[in-house]
Amino acid sequence: MSSHSPKLPQPSRSWWQKHQRQMAPWLFLAPVMLLFFVYVIAPIFQSISISFYDWDGLGEKQWIGFDNYKELWTDADFWISAKNNLIWFFGFLLAVPIGLAIALFLNQKVFGIKAVKSLFFFPFVISQVVIGLIFSWFYNPSIGFLGFAILGDEDWVTYGIVVAGLYPQIAYTMILYLTGLNNLRPDLIEAARLEGAKGWSMLWHVILPQLRPATFIAVVVTIIGSLRSFDMVSIMTSGGPYGQSRVLAYYMYEKSLSEYGYRMGYGTAIATILFLVMLIYILYFVYRIYQQEKESA
Repeated sequence: MSSHSPKLPQPSRSWWQKHQRQMAPWLFLAPVMLLFFVYVIAPIFQSISISFYDWDGLGEKQWIGFDNYKELWTDADFWISAKNNLIWFFGFLLAVPIGLAIALFLNQKVFGIKAVKSLFFFPFVISQVVIGLIFSWFYNPSIGFLGFAILGDEDWVTYGIVVAGLYPQIAYTMILYLTGLNNLRPDLIEAARLEGAKGWSMLWHVILPQLRPATFIAVVVTIIGSLRSFDMVSIMTSGGPYGQSRVLAYYMYEKSLSEYGYRMGYGTAIATILFLVMLIYILYFVYRIYQQEKESA
């Protein structure tokens, strides 16, 4: 008689029991992914499809193919708006180094620094409409400090609005960098000090590499903000003078919903161009971050 007990048959497991660990995260993500598809992805494709029609938003849509995009190519106002977006792009990028500099200044343990921090946080919590109104008063030559009406000058109006837009954007990037500075590894900083690193050497080789995630978020958000700038232009100039301060987002609004046209197809063509430009920048930065993470792994 064998001393070994008979092997009991293993109970059969269902497909769900076999794949439960792999499927559980997707089930938790499913509601969010569904909402993201319904309210983000689907409207994007719907907007792109409307750009191929001549439509006033209410009546019958008429298919015209790429005619809206062909018209954009010869539209002088579109190119003025695109040029102003380029000015916004490079001007807004100043928020990243300025925000970093202010964050480094505020990241000190001295008496009264919390009160100073609150003053720099202040622009971030104010509505951009309020900031636009305040800067409009500041630029008014009768009550402001400048010697000429910058918002009435075709050559300087866009730069004046960009400065107003930078005011809250700098506060936002500063907050991102302050958060990153609070998460620095003290052991790396101490080791660098023992090696004699200080000043610019410490900043460039030790601190900035650890602030890479904050820099990535700051740059991406700043670029998106520069491309979708609308409220400052609307509040401060309404695209004037003579349409010289328009940006693509505001020009899209004028063509789609204002008294200038109700041309939904043409407006969504502008929106599609703006979306593609944003997508290119975002994909580029995501690719750069992926390559850096791959090299450091």
